[in-house]
Amino acid sequence: MEAQALEQAEAECLADEEARACRREREALRRAELDHHYVERFAQRVRELFPGCPAGRETAIAEHACLKYSDRIGRSAAGKSLDEEAVRLAVMAHIRHTQTRYDELLARGDERREARDQVEEEVSRLLAEWEKNR
Repeated sequence: MEAQALEQAEAECLADEEARACRREREALRRAELDHHYVERFAQRVRELFPGCPAGRETAIAEHACLKYSDRIGRSAAGKSLDEEAVRLAVMAHIRHTQTRYDELLARGDERREARDQVEEEVSRLLAEWEKNR
């Protein structure tokens, strides 16, 4: 009797595990779908605020800024609310890293603040250019 009860409990537990695994998988897909929509909305907001941004860059900016578990601006409360300043900071970071010598300056040993100061004018110029016709 005890062995039979144990077998039944194990069978129920295994059946439960399958259901839990399916539920976890469905939830993971749902979270990924929600995240995908959030990145799309963030990219759309970049396009709204920076119409001069080269085509396709808004997606790269959004994907980078909104990377899960990254502590980047896109994951902050302001970023999630698509706050203009949060989006602006994400665009500035993108410009800094992709359109200037910023990473090169850091790699050669410059302090972060010094490197930012050296590329600030170029970042501001491109930012203004991308904002035109808004």
